[in-house]
Amino acid sequence: MMNGMTRRESRELAFILLFEKSFTEETVADILRNAQESREISGDAFALTLAEGAVEHLEEIDALISECSHKWNKSRLSRVALSIMRLAVYEMLWQEEIPVSVSINEAVELAKVYGGESDASFVNGVLGGISRRDSNGDA
Repeated sequence: MMNGMTRRESRELAFILLFEKSFTEETVADILRNAQESREISGDAFALTLAEGAVEHLEEIDALISECSHKWNKSRLSRVALSIMRLAVYEMLWQEEIPVSVSINEAVELAKVYGGESDASFVNGVLGGISRRDSNGDA
């Protein structure tokens, strides 16, 4: 892989790091380091920033996801959908240079590739709810 990753590739790597983090106590940086050694994955500063930022704000992010996913509880969400939404919510709230619509669209695309049949529409609905809530009351 080349070092000049696109934003989409960086997001995909950040999602994979968050997904792997959901199975381990290792830090995101360690997960990336191990992946680089074993799979020849190139590091990416943007991906690491996104994944580490999401982990840093996990409690707040999960509370928002839980609040906006109504009848779903966190334990029923697939790890794929949860990891994708954690990444997108971090982007939406802490990466101000990225338009919210871009974060949501990218999350939906990731869900289409990695998620189950209903994950993309579920991710879209929850993130839409969070963006409306955030723009109304500035969470």
